[in-house]
Amino acid sequence: MKTNIRILLHKVMPLAVFVAIAVAGMVTFAACQKSNTDAAPQQVETTELVRTSQSWDGAELPDYPLGRPEIVGVKYVIPAGQKLGIHFHPSLNFGVLVQGELTIVAEDGPTKTVHEGEAIVEMVGTVHHGENRGTKPVVLYMFYTSQKDVPLSIPYTEEKAEQE
Repeated sequence: MKTNIRILLHKVMPLAVFVAIAVAGMVTFAACQKSNTDAAPQQVETTELVRTSQSWDGAELPDYPLGRPEIVGVKYVIPAGQKLGIHFHPSLNFGVLVQGELTIVAEDGPTKTVHEGEAIVEMVGTVHHGENRGTKPVVLYMFYTSQKDVPLSIPYTEEKAEQE
């Protein structure tokens, strides 16, 4: 009889060890899962970037045009040392500078340098240009409330100035 018990234990022992390890693993896994669910859930963070009825130079923004709106989002990458052409915007627009520094120069004098992480509300109908005076590319996301077939910006030339 002792021999039969030894043979039985010899056959059953590896199975018992395996079951014990498996149970220990499941208990550990369950404990880890519980500790993950016990952690405070991460909260959504919101930060208002801008709320204004004026452009960066203090001018009042125009009323919305009548008709169906068209929302346009554009990513601009402006190389270091690059100067944009003189232009103006016929539509309301604002953006967020995510890299670099952009200097905006209004043709009638005011200048504004926008820094990384800052929001900018552009001038509407005012002639200006932008310059990347920094050492790294500017990455700028702009959002326009426009209408179909209305350009986002209109180049301004000396010829147009003379016609006015």
